[in-house]
Amino acid sequence: MFNKVLIANRGEIAVRILRACRELGLETVAVYSEADRNALHVRYADEAYLLGPAPSRESYLRGDKIIEAALKSGAGAIHPGYGFLAERADFAQAVLDAGLVFIGPKPSAIAAMGDKAIARATVRAAGVPVVPGTEDVGNLSDEELLERAKSIGFPLLIKATAGGGGKGMREVRSLEEMPALLTAARREAKASFGDDNVYLEKLIVGARHIEIQILADTFGNVIHLGERECSLQRRHQKLLEESPSPFVDDDLRQRMGAVAVQAARAVDYVNAGTIEFLVDKDKNFYFLEMNTRLQVEHPVTELVTGIDIVKEQIRIARGRQLSYSQEDVRFKGHAIECRINAEDPFNNFMPSTGRITHMNIPSGPGIRVDTGVYAGFEITPYYDPMIAKLLVWGETRAQAILRMRRALEEYRLIGVRTNIPFHQTMMDSHRFMGGQYDTRFVEERFRMEEVERTAPLRPDVAAIIATLVADRETRLAAQIIRPAKRDTSNWKWVSRWERLHR
Repeated sequence: MFNKVLIANRGEIAVRILRACRELGLETVAVYSEADRNALHVRYADEAYLLGPAPSRESYLRGDKIIEAALKSGAGAIHPGYGFLAERADFAQAVLDAGLVFIGPKPSAIAAMGDKAIARATVRAAGVPVVPGTEDVGNLSDEELLERAKSIGFPLLIKATAGGGGKGMREVRSLEEMPALLTAARREAKASFGDDNVYLEKLIVGARHIEIQILADTFGNVIHLGERECSLQRRHQKLLEESPSPFVDDDLRQRMGAVAVQAARAVDYVNAGTIEFLVDKDKNFYFLEMNTRLQVEHPVTELVTGIDIVKEQIRIARGRQLSYSQEDVRFKGHAIECRINAEDPFNNFMPSTGRITHMNIPSGPGIRVDTGVYAGFEITPYYDPMIAKLLVWGETRAQAILRMRRALEEYRLIGVRTNIPFHQTMMDSHRFMGGQYDTRFVEERFRMEEVERTAPLRPDVAAIIATLVADRETRLAAQIIRPAKRDTSNWKWVSRWERLHR
């Protein structure tokens, strides 16, 4: 049993886990890079330890330094969050070897399901349908992958076997362009996960990306918490998620949930995880991959089920049974999450860096904001550009959309460009309101020119504001502040005078 947890991550997810630990009465330890010295998660934790320079390979990917910090602080467990080392079986094993608790699945399950090629072979053996691709276990050379691509057919995807989030992923339309894309995918996978192994997967056109959240304890109990719709993506990066999916009916939900539980049992899975599926237009579904960690979009499920997934993770790691059975899981209302990123939707979504000078977070009924930034915080180029996750809950999907519109309108952030205009336009899209979209919708049928029409740039207004600011700063600089005649305030002077004349 542990009473102190080290969070091996940064940003909003670190703050999210810190809050769950605090509600459970556990002490917390943060780790940070030199770029994150003033980060919110560092301020929020009971203790904090410097890992190293800003690049993640010298800080958040240094598992040895993280374990050293845990032992030095007296933490009994490490929560990896998502990204970085969350799906590294060798790190999970090193944590256990150091006598600490890893708040996540067993290393064997991470190795089996975290490696996407092995995961496909494992669930295929368990009778779970998979997307056609390279079924071989182990590393394949570029020459072998090029040969296998001919039999799979185009278009197809090159995907990193370690990790996710669209890193190390490339879409291939022809054999001629594949060698260069293989090189680029391997390079990105190596930089992101320390492993350049990749595999091939058939690209299903017009598919929906649906994922099932599962929880499993050490007593053999495995449940699913329904689905999340994650089809709105750009460059294989999720932009918006919602639950329940407007495409999934009760029958499909039950069938996919049963298969997700079956896949988890196939590797004796423990803790929280997500089974991802591709669903075609005829509602045939195929296993895509399993994320052996907490998902970025987990709050969407929390809002519709009322289950705190992070707290359940910690309870499971402390050797307790799940707080819920499958019969206890009820779905109420509708939830939508918009990822607020520091990127410019008017300039091909280029990353935006700088210092946040002003921030007004939306609030009110049914609104939740998970963030790790504040006014004065600097967005650097070293890490993911996500600033916050804006979530809303409504009794119906229509109410949730209306509530998200209000929340996006209230969200004010000055200092860096954000993708808030993109989300505002998405909320007004008739295809989105009708639930008629797939994984290709944003890149092929959602035009950013619409964003420009609904949120036009006003250089004249910007020039006027800049002039007013410059004038104010000039006036302040010209003021001469003389010292007061008295050495203290008038209130203190009067008090002294009264005491002298009593």
